[in-house]
Amino acid sequence: MMSDQENALILEPQNGPADACMIILHGLGASCHDFEPVAPALAQACPDAAIRFILPQAPNLPVTINGGMVMPAWYDILAMNLDREVDTAQLCASAASIQALIRQQVEAGIDSRRIILAGFSQGGAVAYEAGLSLDLPLGGLLALSTYWATQDTTTLAEANRSLKIEIQHGQMDPVVPEALAIQARDALIAKGYDINYRHYPMPHSVCPEQVQHIGQWLKTRLA
Repeated sequence: MMSDQENALILEPQNGPADACMIILHGLGASCHDFEPVAPALAQACPDAAIRFILPQAPNLPVTINGGMVMPAWYDILAMNLDREVDTAQLCASAASIQALIRQQVEAGIDSRRIILAGFSQGGAVAYEAGLSLDLPLGGLLALSTYWATQDTTTLAEANRSLKIEIQHGQMDPVVPEALAIQARDALIAKGYDINYRHYPMPHSVCPEQVQHIGQWLKTRLA
């Protein structure tokens, strides 16, 4: 599993030394370059912040639901039932590697409250685990087209009990049904978290209106 910045695409800010950081985790079978085109738009939406974007690359793992094919994956998915049967140990190992990445940023001088953690699909499941169990307060958690795979086992850290969480999902998502996003939202609200929920008329993807909303949300988190 990734344990440092070696397997990540790092985009430094163009408006001075980094004073904030956004870590974005890609989905199953995807690449760290997937969200590279989005970073400039998000940076432009937050002109008063100098944001370092870190786009980690998942390790290559055999994925059971894809016939054991080896591909970029944060964890194995064993069955595609509604609740998703996943390799929790691998998911938690990936989450730990992302927490190590966050700590590296703090050691480099970034206030943890100016670090935003985001994830799409499988990457979002890792972001939930990493962010909610981290003992350093984060600036925000962005869950894109994803689900909270470890909601019954996550050890919730007191440091992030007031974490601002933005959930965004496609209403026509055939890969991760919106019901799973709603399930995560309701579970988090029941545990006392501050949730903002948005959905869009799209499949398992990211749309321009959504990117605009992410930029607005990011600006409020880094103001």
